[in-house]
Amino acid sequence: MVTGQDDSTIIVMRRDATRDDIDHVVERLRDIGAEAHVSEGQIRTIIGAVGDRAVIQQLPWEAFPGVERAVPVLKPYKFVSRDFHPEDSVVDVGGVPVGGNAIVVIAGPCAVENRDQLFTTAAAVQKAGARVLRGDAFKPRTSPYAFQGLGEKGLQLLAEARDEFGMPFVAEVLDPRDVELVSSYADLVRIGARNMANFTLLAEVGRQPKPVMLKRGFTATIDEWLNAAEYVYKEGNHNVILCERGIRTFEQQTRNTLDISAVPVVEALSHLPLIVDPSHSGGRSALVPALTRAAVAAGADGVMIDVHPTPETAQVDGGQALRPAEFGQLMDQVRAVATAVGRGV
Repeated sequence: MVTGQDDSTIIVMRRDATRDDIDHVVERLRDIGAEAHVSEGQIRTIIGAVGDRAVIQQLPWEAFPGVERAVPVLKPYKFVSRDFHPEDSVVDVGGVPVGGNAIVVIAGPCAVENRDQLFTTAAAVQKAGARVLRGDAFKPRTSPYAFQGLGEKGLQLLAEARDEFGMPFVAEVLDPRDVELVSSYADLVRIGARNMANFTLLAEVGRQPKPVMLKRGFTATIDEWLNAAEYVYKEGNHNVILCERGIRTFEQQTRNTLDISAVPVVEALSHLPLIVDPSHSGGRSALVPALTRAAVAAGADGVMIDVHPTPETAQVDGGQALRPAEFGQLMDQVRAVATAVGRGV
């Protein structure tokens, strides 16, 4: 149990540090009641120590075999920061790497409505080059009378589509009681903007093994967003993907205001991969191509785009959904912009 004034210290191991050296530091930290989180990079290992500040700092860490230096971390988010993990993280989503040089496109209907709608969309986005399928079975709606999703039936349809088209899928979870259910089907579990500050839910998804996508809240600052990611990371799940989806401002011409500056800011602060949701940012299909191009140019690791075969009949967010042909044209633009900034798709 960690007591006293909790703080974090980064213990940087030397390049030639052995496994025994690392284990010795971890054991010593646990002896003094601190938590030890090990991050093994390609070049060196870093150990994050969380516990009583005075107790941790009084030990002569530089005298330990294999230790290069010990540095206090002043940021409120410890383990999602670049101080703890200087190298970019890459998250594996059902065999699709998110992060690194290749930009990943996630696409599909905002909500699963029926088998034909889902399979028609999945076939189209897979053919156009999307790597991950999106589609929700549980939908948080402003009105309690609006369509709330198909529940487990929707997850079963998504699993069928994954098998049919070879695409892992992402699905949202709304309730801590449903984490086990959603995680048993989905390849990537998403926390929506409305739940970014639901700390009970964040901790629960942090204790299950599937990767987690964390959307930024409507009114959340970047620091608050990264602190929310810390809740997931601290529970042991280090496969976290951030998603910028626009914030609420005074502007009324868009559903939300896409904070494109958040892409380079977050990438400087955190090692976690970051994607952008241009559909929920603009809220209108006509805005999606421009916002997508901007996201790729700004350095996002991926985009998540709503696609529907007949947007005029969509039960959720039809106004922001692209038709399959429009999505195909957008993929050509994504490839062109990615090439211009030295990345692939």
